[in-house]
Amino acid sequence: MNGRYAPYAFALLRIMAGAMFLIHGSGKILNIPPSDMHPPIASMGGIGGIIELICGLLITIGLFAHFAAFIASGEMAVAYFYAHFPHGWNPVANHGESAVLYCFVFLYIAAHGAGIWSIDSMIGKGRTTRRA
Repeated sequence: MNGRYAPYAFALLRIMAGAMFLIHGSGKILNIPPSDMHPPIASMGGIGGIIELICGLLITIGLFAHFAAFIASGEMAVAYFYAHFPHGWNPVANHGESAVLYCFVFLYIAAHGAGIWSIDSMIGKGRTTRRA
């Protein structure tokens, strides 16, 4: 494969990562889908849920994707070091592998932009720079 499908694969990655993040936030904040986690809004978990809900939606639809993905990446870094790292450095052993993976996927999206199939690309903000 020569990279011809790379923009489509990236768009699918952005949409799916954003949707999964959105589901985490909607479970915490809206209880949709029903979740065991219902943190108070003014708590660290509640603020995290709000970030997951809003940034997940923005990343999924590709609106202000640079900014939303950067915020989401930072939230996942904080989540890893606050909740998982105290139980050991290894993400597999401390159950922080999803936080690490989200962190770096969102960091890539923040650097890359929304790409195709996004509102940002429709309004001209999501185009990546072409290399010569």
